[in-house]
Amino acid sequence: MNATAAATAGALTFLWLGMVLGISFLEAPLKFRAPGVTIPIGLGIGRIVFRALNLVEIVLAVAVAAAVAAGGPPVAVSVLTAVLVVLLAVQLGVVRPRLNKRSDRVLAGEDDQPRSRGHLYYVALEGVKVALLVAIGITVLAAG
Repeated sequence: MNATAAATAGALTFLWLGMVLGISFLEAPLKFRAPGVTIPIGLGIGRIVFRALNLVEIVLAVAVAAAVAAGGPPVAVSVLTAVLVVLLAVQLGVVRPRLNKRSDRVLAGEDDQPRSRGHLYYVALEGVKVALLVAIGITVLAAG
């Protein structure tokens, strides 16, 4: 893989990894522990933060895929990148809409359950995404 494409893909991948770790695994759970943050307030903040994160993730996915494609990647890098893009598409196209519907119900006072299966699926997919981002970052830099 060409060194410039590998460095670009690696940097973008690790930037993305840092954002996911910082928001999904640090900010999201901690905001509900802050004094005065109710479930509706936390959900409202979370929706705004995750909408922004997901938009940035789309941009990063396109940029990583473009850098990988431009660099003449080994098969492992191509496969990992494709799996990551599919995972992001599932999160945003299948799981997030269900979470949004549920949070709409919670915000309307119709659903007071603390967690849903959709939330657990999203967290599980975030864990897989973290593993994929680490694998891609290491593999792409090793290939460059």
